[in-house]
Parts: sequence; C-alpha cells; structure tokens
Amino acid sequence: MTIEEKIVKSGFIWTKERPGFTMSFKNGWTISVQFGYGNYCDNGHHPDGFYFYNKVDKVASTDAEIAIWDKEGEWYNFGADTVKGYCTVDEVAEWIEKVSKF
Repeated sequence: MTIEEKIVKSGFIWTKERPGFTMSFKNGWTISVQFGYGNYCDNGHHPDGFYFYNKVDKVASTDAEIAIWDKEGEWYNFGADTVKGYCTVDEVAEWIEKVSKF
C-alpha cells in the first residue's frame, strides 16, 4: 500500500491553495478544517484573495470552517448546510473527537 493510500484511509492532508487540512480516520470518516480565503472564517474575505498566500509566511485565523464526509463521499449535514463555518478552536476540537468516534 502506498503512503497516499494509507493517508486516505487514516491520516492528514494539508491543502496548499487554501490553508487548512483534512483528517481521515480508520472508521472511514474525514473532517476538513479550512481557514483561508473563500472559507467561512474571519479571514475568508481578504482583499488580496488567493494572492494573499504568496505574500505571507503563514496564515492564521481565530476560527475555521469544517466539513465532514464518510468513505462513500456522503457529506454530513449540520442541519442547514454541509459546511459549518466560523467554528472556534474548541468547536473544531470537539468535532474532531466526534468524527473519530462515528
């Protein structure tokens, strides 16, 4: 099994174009945590758009958006949407724990 196959089954993936990452668990569920331009977070509307990333060494945010899906690609529904925005660090940690136990 390649490292890419192992990561998809259980591991971390960093997304370069949009600051954030995904975590895939052995139970087949994945959580995406994104906090860059175009995401539902406090810096999601930076005036420089995606070009902002070429001007900085790091991207930080006080909150992030999350999305969750299962091994078949079926997205978790948070009630009104399949993406939950403006989550605090504590909320993200709580969702990571929940998803790991689905």
